[in-house]
Amino acid sequence: MAAVTLLHLKLGDKIIEDVLTPLGGVLFQKGKVVTPKEMELLQAFLITSVEIESNQAVSKTREDTVEDGGQESSPTIVASPLHEEYDKMVIVLRQVFNSFVAGQALPVMDIRKQLEKLLEHIKSYNLLTFAPRQFMEKDYLLHNSITCALTSYQIAQWTGFPQKDWMQIAFAGLLHDIGNVKIDKSILTKPNSLSVEEKEEMMRHTVLGYQLLKNVPALNEGVKMAALQHHEKVDGTGYPLGIDATKINPYAKIVAIADIFHAMTLNKAYRKAVSPYLVLEQIQSDAFGKLDPTYVRIFVEKATQFHNGTIVRLNDERIGEIVFSDHNYPTRPWVSIEGVIVNLISERQLHIKEVFR
Repeated sequence: MAAVTLLHLKLGDKIIEDVLTPLGGVLFQKGKVVTPKEMELLQAFLITSVEIESNQAVSKTREDTVEDGGQESSPTIVASPLHEEYDKMVIVLRQVFNSFVAGQALPVMDIRKQLEKLLEHIKSYNLLTFAPRQFMEKDYLLHNSITCALTSYQIAQWTGFPQKDWMQIAFAGLLHDIGNVKIDKSILTKPNSLSVEEKEEMMRHTVLGYQLLKNVPALNEGVKMAALQHHEKVDGTGYPLGIDATKINPYAKIVAIADIFHAMTLNKAYRKAVSPYLVLEQIQSDAFGKLDPTYVRIFVEKATQFHNGTIVRLNDERIGEIVFSDHNYPTRPWVSIEGVIVNLISERQLHIKEVFR
């Protein structure tokens, strides 16, 4: 054990005692490996020193990372089991989409096997902080589909669906946009506004998706209807059929929420990612007429259930910790920054840009 100042702290060092914020919250738990993000947070909270592991193994690791120029290279950050299974799911889903383009049958068992492995780690998934390790805009459809599967599964749990529905609702999230494999890629990735004809072509993905799934016996009707109806609105202004809430399948109502959230928080060719908190506020406003209001209320409440002490970054780049949350304004807690309370309810020009843990 050794106490070191920030000046002497190195990337890759392992912290072996909890690091506390000035208000007594836990900034890092023991066992945390120092990365550039940890460095930034330690500096932001004016932490002067931390306890790190001190032995020959650490010294040897550091020696091995020193390159000819005398500079230390960045450490390799070990992926979590969730990320490892997520990456495998990307590979499986890419193969599925390619097989559908080639007219082959949907390999449901292969998909289910990997989806089950991914969902074994659902307790490690936080939809506000999770990000794929490797993300390329050309793979947007794959990432949107997998994150929608994870989020739809969580919403199913939160909203009280029977456990027998959870996996099927995850399938609904995973396959809701599969009709896009039949849409011209130049339309899906066009960096500017679509023409009327292109928009009509793009909107066909719902019907195409339903047609691809309708004869797959291993999927229940909710999965198929989610592909068809995830762009329907509860007031009847959606597409492709313009039906209202009474005719929209519950699976489709859940997937619609997950799809909007991830469509806005993942980078696209024509639009950069938006802060998840601004997206949650947008979803809240869409609950009036567009999305199921009961599902939206539960989704926002559960997604923003933070314990006091959660570390966040605001859109003005200041870093602080949540000290109070009003259940009437779940996306706008009070944040303590260097001992000063910032009330996001009243300071509307500010919002949470990033959650660190």
